[in-house]
Amino acid sequence: PLPIIHSDPSDDEAIEKASDNRTATHQDLDSKPTVTKKRKQPTECFLSQPEEKQESTVKAKRRKKKKISDILEKSAPKPGVPADLQNLLSQHFGENRSVIEIEELKLSDSCFLPANDLTHSFSSYLKEICPKWAKLRKNHKEKKSVVMLVICSSALRSLELIKSMTAFKGDCRVLKLFAKHIKIKEQMNMLEKGVFHIGVGTPGRVKALVEQDGLCLNSTKYMILDWNWRDQKLRRMMDIPEIKKETIDLLEMSIIKLCREGAVKLGLF
Repeated sequence: PLPIIHSDPSDDEAIEKASDNRTATHQDLDSKPTVTKKRKQPTECFLSQPEEKQESTVKAKRRKKKKISDILEKSAPKPGVPADLQNLLSQHFGENRSVIEIEELKLSDSCFLPANDLTHSFSSYLKEICPKWAKLRKNHKEKKSVVMLVICSSALRSLELIKSMTAFKGDCRVLKLFAKHIKIKEQMNMLEKGVFHIGVGTPGRVKALVEQDGLCLNSTKYMILDWNWRDQKLRRMMDIPEIKKETIDLLEMSIIKLCREGAVKLGLF
């Protein structure tokens, strides 16, 4: 017969502890995958970081743009003077013209009317620079021409200027010379059939009419540039590259020559 072994209670405790340890290690092993899952989470956060950076840079850019416009809004507007246009023309032509050609394209101070000092409405400015308008209007009977040309940056601005010259123009006829909703053939037909005193429009359309012999500038006495007005982006007409180029092209085409001969006077409103 096998001998009966009496176990000591302390031995039983030791065995229980050993089994507890084993189960604990098993639990640790089982819980390892969940630990790795938890570790993966920070990488997801890391992936979203570049998007946050992009948003913040866009916001920064937006803020910068706002600051520039704020500066322009707060800075006091400076009225245009003949020297501004003279410098603009010399810079433009100086790049690819000979000295003789540049001399022929220069405008002296005598070619200019008094510039707007920003205190005038459009009608009051026109009354000041053209006190004998009633007589000029009465004597003008030529078709395909206008006595006064007003050049601005857009069709919308042209309409604004036409409305704001009511007190000056009296019963004279005004022709819209822009491309929006009006075909060039329509304008040519109107100029051919009727007598118009003032033409208000964009340099591109006026230039096209002159090129196509729809508008003759021989009767023109005044050319007014809408120089100081700013659009929603705070740009003047000469700050818009396309408008600037078309205006200079129109001036070079025949206006500068007529100004130098004393037939046309330039005004900066």
